[in-house]
Amino acid sequence: MLLEFLLRRLIRTGRLTVRHADGTIREFGPGPAPAAGMALRSRAAARRLGRNPALALGELYMDGELEPVGCSIYELLELLVTNVWSEETSALDQLLTRSRTLHRRLAQFNPAKRSQRNVAHHYDLDGRLFSLFLDRDRQYSCAYWQTGEETLEEAQAAKKRHIAAKLRLDRPDLEVLDIGSGWGGMALTLARDWGARVTGITLSEEQLAYSRARAEAEGLADRVRFELMDYRTWHRPVDRVVSVGMFEHVGLPDYRRFFEVVRRALKPDGVALIHAIGRSSGPGVTNAWVLKYIFPGSYCPALSEVMPAVEKSGLWVTDIEILRLHYAITLREWRRRFAANRDTIQSLYDERFCRMWEFYLAICELAFRESDHMNWQIQLTRERETLPLTRDWAFETERARARVDQEDA
Repeated sequence: MLLEFLLRRLIRTGRLTVRHADGTIREFGPGPAPAAGMALRSRAAARRLGRNPALALGELYMDGELEPVGCSIYELLELLVTNVWSEETSALDQLLTRSRTLHRRLAQFNPAKRSQRNVAHHYDLDGRLFSLFLDRDRQYSCAYWQTGEETLEEAQAAKKRHIAAKLRLDRPDLEVLDIGSGWGGMALTLARDWGARVTGITLSEEQLAYSRARAEAEGLADRVRFELMDYRTWHRPVDRVVSVGMFEHVGLPDYRRFFEVVRRALKPDGVALIHAIGRSSGPGVTNAWVLKYIFPGSYCPALSEVMPAVEKSGLWVTDIEILRLHYAITLREWRRRFAANRDTIQSLYDERFCRMWEFYLAICELAFRESDHMNWQIQLTRERETLPLTRDWAFETERARARVDQEDA
């Protein structure tokens, strides 16, 4: 059987127990730990998993054709991911990845209409879903953890402070463009706490309506506006550009265009901060299941794929920061909150949806905890002398704002 052949080659650490539909039990790996088990409900499920594990594993779990045994879906995936990224199997995995990269530029071709469809697939879900596992501000991106012991709300507030400090909002009424503004939290924070005037642009109609309602409710509609707009259509210069968790949806063919838009959008003394998910081991491909069910058209790039586009744009890179485990901790908190509210989420959708999101949150956490994913922040300017010679000013600004926030809490 193809599945057994693959598992014998794959499981070099720990032990995986597989129970087939006819009651047959097979064990793979030297053991004893980590250990996990799964039950396959039909022969067809075993065949599908053997032929296309990257796609079938998530689909079978969604459909109830694969069940974890003696463990959670997270623990099952943890065992599998640990072995996929072991030294013994990495060469095979890299070979498969290279074969799949032949088609990735087509998969990431995201003209405006396709981009909007891709965004709607995920971000136009019922807003109540996101309120049940995100923080109160609905920050749907990597938080910033100084110790890992903060609450999710504290870590997301720290993320916004960290980014705002890097934007050098050193005088009131600076105009900021927020590319991919989500549910409006970053834009509203920059206006309320930092005195900026912000335009947030998004392709999600649900996020647009929610953000506009928030601006009105918080009395910030005169300082923050939100528009349904593709970033490629922006042509007016502003003082600052920020983009958090949106670059993953740009697609390789448009990287150069993205940074050309950023450069064109910045005034001569402007500053930009781009925050996105990346990978530390070089170019790769998006997991087939994630691409089909969660984020169509998405890709988390290696910096080696991003920097050529930055260089060709003529922008100065003034700072790069890598956040390694920050998103793993963030996703752990999202998983916990999702599990605590699972019954309510199931009432909004159904059991299959819950299983899909459990798989999504688990596999994404493991991508940051066990494989090569991380977050990067790139600070950019048009002119080499825009910012001070050292980064002390950013740290000092961030600490000063943290003291104010603590006093206001």
